[in-house]
Amino acid sequence: NVLLVLFQQDGKGKVSRVIRIGTRKSQLARIQTDSVAEKLKELYPDVYLEIGESRVDLVVHSLKDLPTTLPPGFTIGAVLKRENPHDAVVLHPKNMGKSLDTLPDKSVIGTSSLRRAAQLKKRFPHLEFKDIRGNLNTRLKKLDEKDDFSAIILAAAGLRRMGWDSRVSQVQLKVHCLAVFQGALAIEVRARDEDILEMVSVLHDPNTVLRCIAERAFLRRLEGGCSVPVAVHTEVKDSQLYLTGAVYSLDGSDSLKETMQTSIDSDNKVEEQVDERVQRVGVTANNMPGPAQDASEKLGLDLANLLLSKGAKEILTVARQLNDAR
Repeated sequence: NVLLVLFQQDGKGKVSRVIRIGTRKSQLARIQTDSVAEKLKELYPDVYLEIGESRVDLVVHSLKDLPTTLPPGFTIGAVLKRENPHDAVVLHPKNMGKSLDTLPDKSVIGTSSLRRAAQLKKRFPHLEFKDIRGNLNTRLKKLDEKDDFSAIILAAAGLRRMGWDSRVSQVQLKVHCLAVFQGALAIEVRARDEDILEMVSVLHDPNTVLRCIAERAFLRRLEGGCSVPVAVHTEVKDSQLYLTGAVYSLDGSDSLKETMQTSIDSDNKVEEQVDERVQRVGVTANNMPGPAQDASEKLGLDLANLLLSKGAKEILTVARQLNDAR
């Protein structure tokens, strides 16, 4: 492997390392990338940051969009503090002042998530749920400029980052299980790029990392993804990590839900000799205690195995087949 290190010289003769950050064209992707760039600039003022779409050193993602198995040679080098992980209701302008409870029968609600639809169908049987695609701007435009949807369900964190809090009519929705890592940003880097790994690792939020590892291990074991309704909820309290996981049929009528916990108290000792290639479900966090990370990964696997022993595979297989046939 050849590591190309770029430098830039300013008008005063000062030389700076150039770090290239990758982004996509959507407004939200750029906002998220800019927020990470600002944090890195504060920490490393002598580094010159470029944002673009060609060959890059790191990429900022919404963590819920990253697969549990990354392409060979790549890793998640930082998981930032999780923001509001809940779902939010955005109403069509003609329905302002209403809620999902008070919308008329047969009102159509748009969502891109099978998880949301499965839980909400059970909670709001008088409503109809239909798929809606596109980035946030596209989905809001479809809602506002047409009469196809009475409301749409979006991630609260994305709306806040876009500055659209005023559009939120309801949050939480009495739905306690969320998308696997909704609300958190992750930085993907080359696994062997030690300089970049060390640089971004300071952005790791310890509790968020452990919750992330547990959730991703749970999802990977269930072979879950966008095509099946799998949901989670994690919480760290008194050195214990609590993980609730659930699987649903597409209509929400059939479900399994369990909670397990594990201790993550490892005296905050970081292992002195850590192989830089050690990843836990795609996450590299060498500046955090290894035993706590291992316990989090085991928690995710154990909970998934418990649900599988109770029939989760059958529920998810049917859900996947029905979704593929749509």
